[in-house]
Amino acid sequence: MNLLDQIKQHKIVPVVVLKELDETIPTLKALCDGGLPVAEITFRTACAADAIRLGCEKFPEMLIGAGTVINAEQANRAIDCGARFIVGPGFAAEVAQVCRERGVLYLPGCVTPTEIITAISYGVEIVKFFPCSNFGGLGTIKALAAAFPAMHFMPTGGISEDNVLEYLSFDKIIACGGSWMMKGTPDEICEKTARAVAKVNG
Repeated sequence: MNLLDQIKQHKIVPVVVLKELDETIPTLKALCDGGLPVAEITFRTACAADAIRLGCEKFPEMLIGAGTVINAEQANRAIDCGARFIVGPGFAAEVAQVCRERGVLYLPGCVTPTEIITAISYGVEIVKFFPCSNFGGLGTIKALAAAFPAMHFMPTGGISEDNVLEYLSFDKIIACGGSWMMKGTPDEICEKTARAVAKVNG
């Protein structure tokens, strides 16, 4: 199964912010134990690259990517550490170029037709619609999908347990990014993750 099919199968991509490296193993274990072996580890913290490397070493069965990647240096560092996909809050041509050269899936944040056209020009087939709730949510995604029928979306920002099924019901959405299951202790993360997995697969 290729990477894209794996993301589609899991339906949720947890957005993981690790402030300390020692949070990596218990946090990723909680996701796996909850039935969701996927993590978008954000580059918002100093330990992000090391956390990606550690996660890839300790959890080879997980689909681990890097989030909040905004430049080529971050993209290369994340890929060197084992990241299997790169997510950006916006579109960055230099990141697109790195991902294309290195054969890594790039999911840039796009919310306007112009941004999507730019992404398409770099061979991007899936965009992260972010921040989703601030830019019209599902209604906007459906309007953009009508204009760009080959494009697929991973909405992130404002996705919750309450609305995730509404988003996933639209066939142009491959998965939803979210952090609602990431709050609390590892046990609480595991419990929320299991509940989310049961909901989207119910």
